[in-house]
Amino acid sequence: MESLINLISEYQLILLIVGLCLILILFLIITIQFSAINKLERRYRKFMRGVDGKNIEEIVISCLDKVDNFTENMDDLKIISKEIDIKLNNCIQKTSIVRYRAFENVGSDLSYSIALLDNKNDGIILTGIYGRNDSTTYAKPIDKGLSRYELSEEEKYVLKDAMSKGI
Repeated sequence: MESLINLISEYQLILLIVGLCLILILFLIITIQFSAINKLERRYRKFMRGVDGKNIEEIVISCLDKVDNFTENMDDLKIISKEIDIKLNNCIQKTSIVRYRAFENVGSDLSYSIALLDNKNDGIILTGIYGRNDSTTYAKPIDKGLSRYELSEEEKYVLKDAMSKGI
């Protein structure tokens, strides 16, 4: 133990200089770290201040509120869309028309048949027959693509054509 004490006292000046150098190096490292932390803290405060003086927390909460509102609006739009789909199934969606000459001795194609059907192939066929002395218009109901009345060739054609025009 005494030899250790002699060794320390012999190199006491060198050990003191090395210790002071280490303290100086550590002081420089602490100063550099303190500067870096201050710079990072300034950037963090600027970041947290956000845009227009709002902090990031307020901005994030505002964005989340908007997302919630959009979600509610989307749910409302889905309900409205389903209601429109239900109503649309009952609207006229399929049409067909054919013009023809009903009588050989009468001029051009002034007679017609029109099929007006919904998505379930329910609707009517309107037919107008043009003659030299008179014209007649009549309607025949269509239920699921079938008529309880006899159909002419032209009416069968427009019914088949309209039913083939599915959405």
